[in-house]
Amino acid sequence: MNFMPSIKTLITETLREDIGSGDITTKILINHDTQATGELISKEEGILCGIEICKEVFFTIDQSLVIINHKKDGEKIKLGDLLAEIKGSAASILMAERVALNFLQHLSGIATITSEYVNAIQGLPVKIVDTRKTIPGLRELAKYAVKTGGGNNHRYGLSDGILIKDNHIESFKIQGMSISEAIHLVKINAPHTLKLEIEVKNIEEAIEAFEAGAEMILLDNMTIEDMSKVVSMNNGRAILEASGRININSIHSIAKCGVDIISIGALTHSSKSLDISLNFKPNN
Repeated sequence: MNFMPSIKTLITETLREDIGSGDITTKILINHDTQATGELISKEEGILCGIEICKEVFFTIDQSLVIINHKKDGEKIKLGDLLAEIKGSAASILMAERVALNFLQHLSGIATITSEYVNAIQGLPVKIVDTRKTIPGLRELAKYAVKTGGGNNHRYGLSDGILIKDNHIESFKIQGMSISEAIHLVKINAPHTLKLEIEVKNIEEAIEAFEAGAEMILLDNMTIEDMSKVVSMNNGRAILEASGRININSIHSIAKCGVDIISIGALTHSSKSLDISLNFKPNN
């Protein structure tokens, strides 16, 4: 797998952060020529994500390590599954272990929770998408994990799409502009390749957004009843996105009301890491 330079830099920096001037414990205890085999073992069910990133961490420490994959990204894994084996210098494996597991556990956690949301709305014509609520520096990987879990990506960054949010609205109201005027201003100044999306918090704002020609409307923290009314009034004019305090218990009802997209910040900002460990096999 070929990694973007930004990912290679990220791996280098995370290893520098962890190792610092050296792994003192390993230097004292482990001979340079000691060989070992480490096994990556799943300790719970989920969706695997990040195995190639994990391997790259080990190779960054020591290119002579031999890594055998038993599972691939996107595969369902269960308790006790052998995910990969790492063979070679025990010292090298020990130095890379924590950083490799941090990536693997975090990304697998995102892929797993995304899969749960996708399964909850199976059969309904709705897309599950992520947000920009990611750990700084990990957005590229977090969004990859969402896709691995069956979800879709919203805009990567501020330059990828026009989304007029609540604080934009409050700011341009200070300037004396209405929602309609702001949408008009964007339409005459924005690149023609970008869709215009605006966040609304009630039916009245949604109506104003429709009439002003918004191509996408984000229904923020609205009740299912109000979202259903907006869907009826929309009549296919704009793509409708539901967002705000959505959880695994409410998502099916929201999907059934007729919105096109459901964005969930929790996929990347609140996902629980999947429990995966690295164990050395005893020499026979």
